[in-house]
Amino acid sequence: MLYIIGLGLGNEKDITLRGLEAVKKCEKVYIEAYTSLLSFGLSSDGLSTLEKLYGKSITLADREVVEEKADDILLEASGSDVAFLVVGDPFGATTHSDLVVRAKKMGVDVKVVHNASVMNAVGVCGLQLYRYGETVSIPFFTETWRPDSFYEKIQSNRKLGLHTLCLLDIRVKEPTLESLCRGRKQYEPPRYMTINTAIEQLLEVEQLRVESAYNEDTDCVGFARLGSEDQMIVAGTMRQLQMVDFGTPLHCLVIVGNTHPVEEEMLDFYKLKGESLEKIDNGSV
Repeated sequence: MLYIIGLGLGNEKDITLRGLEAVKKCEKVYIEAYTSLLSFGLSSDGLSTLEKLYGKSITLADREVVEEKADDILLEASGSDVAFLVVGDPFGATTHSDLVVRAKKMGVDVKVVHNASVMNAVGVCGLQLYRYGETVSIPFFTETWRPDSFYEKIQSNRKLGLHTLCLLDIRVKEPTLESLCRGRKQYEPPRYMTINTAIEQLLEVEQLRVESAYNEDTDCVGFARLGSEDQMIVAGTMRQLQMVDFGTPLHCLVIVGNTHPVEEEMLDFYKLKGESLEKIDNGSV
């Protein structure tokens, strides 16, 4: 049996009771470590914190393991109980849907244990979840690669008056271009996109496209370490949020569409007043 288990967002204790029971009965436990990361998992003792809670050793499954050696995990699951742990909810990334498809084709039974993810936790700011349009990803720009496919999706959402959740790039264990050319892998240092960088890139694309999908005065909400004790939520214009230090990862951004009075009332708790940071709230409700 393969158990795909969501861990929630910001604390090792966010796992559900059903998820914890499943982990404890599994012979092998993997944790996926590249589509997202637990805030506490960024520290050197993050993995040992989980291992102490579960009473099990955990194998880190990076991009190479999940995308190139998934069949090995599934082969183990065909003869014993194996847990595959995912930050947030198991289906917050398409990779995990692929894992289920491959398991089914190999005749491996799969059980999924759901949990909170960024897709619903952003509701804490007061913007109603059913008023969101298509979610977009903002990748790091390079000198030679500056994709802007997210622009049309944001534009479409805003024409419909819908909010847009922007997921920001995480680059973990990415091979350098030079090492790929030499055929011997060396990896870039981990990088986590900040809200400030995301807005800078968004505005750069708008300046090139000049189609008025958004501008510096467009209202947004920035989230840092969502679900953690020290989460940070700030509402303001793109220009204002560029001046805010959101601190350590992970960050995400919402571009606000048309708002209902009830949304505005709650959103006001997180709004910057002018250029002041006095109204920044940690998200406690």
